[in-house]
Amino acid sequence: MAFDFKQKLPTPQEIREMYPVPDHVAQIKKKRDEEIRKIFTGESDRFIAIIGPCSADNEEAVCDYVRRLVQVQEKIKDKVLIIPRIYTNKPRTTGDGYKGIMHQPDPEKKPDPLAGIIALRHMHIRAIEETGMTAADEMLYPENLPYVQDFLSYIAIGARSVENQQHRLVSSGIDIPVGMKNPTSGDFSVMLNSVHAAQNGHSFIYHGWDVQTSGNDLAHVVLRGAVNERGVSLPNYHYENLRNLCNLYAQRELKNPACIVDANHNNSNKQFKEQIRIVKEVLHSRSCADDIRKLVKGVMIESYIEEGNQGIHDHVYGKSITDACLGWEDSERLLYEIAERC
Repeated sequence: MAFDFKQKLPTPQEIREMYPVPDHVAQIKKKRDEEIRKIFTGESDRFIAIIGPCSADNEEAVCDYVRRLVQVQEKIKDKVLIIPRIYTNKPRTTGDGYKGIMHQPDPEKKPDPLAGIIALRHMHIRAIEETGMTAADEMLYPENLPYVQDFLSYIAIGARSVENQQHRLVSSGIDIPVGMKNPTSGDFSVMLNSVHAAQNGHSFIYHGWDVQTSGNDLAHVVLRGAVNERGVSLPNYHYENLRNLCNLYAQRELKNPACIVDANHNNSNKQFKEQIRIVKEVLHSRSCADDIRKLVKGVMIESYIEEGNQGIHDHVYGKSITDACLGWEDSERLLYEIAERC
């Protein structure tokens, strides 16, 4: 075999015992989970803003960023619920490059998954303790979920993972919202099939166990744009796309129809400043039709303290080392504008 088994990692249960979520943090998560659930079920008409760095590579900068969000959240809490992005795994198109803090806690040193698991737990828990805000993360590797599931309030399934059977089955056992992104092909039926799978219970093998899940009624879609065979980005956030999605949802017996629009990636053609315009267009589309307003529950925005991105060795505080992000001033202004238009 071509595997080199370097070290046996502690089990998720052992990690949770060594680095536990404090009781008061667990209570914060319980309250936040209920607030978020009510938005997806339609009991609350607040709008969701899932916002933060492309990848959470630096604990100090990430916690600094989330503290800034708290000040904005207090002013717009009646209209908007902010969920910070604290993404600890980074998918790579070719497999090369920085793969996130779980894989590589120091971007300039060799991978160290055990140190990464400890670092991400410390960062997430610290962010909650300092701000009262539980976060979103991406489930890039389903087998890693038990290391993080005790403090997250939102999980995203990426465009390259949404067709994977294990991602779909594991999502059916999660009790917080799971956003299924459309695949890079842009096929809405694949995305909706993933929602269907996640909303129903399944029996499968997971972490050496024969498990049975009950289904996740908060599984929903995330529109992130697509790319054609020539590598050209095809946005799918326009009114016509949202109208089509409404019609497709109506044809299926899915619980709690909901959509989050990812303003970056192929929707912006990775032109990070375009996120501002895209969010405004989505808000306008919601104002034009009641069914679209009910379906579109929020947006995803890639944002950090400093705008743009940098190389790993550049050491600019609060600037992305992966995809380019909006800077803080633009982000703050956009959040207030979201609240004004909701």
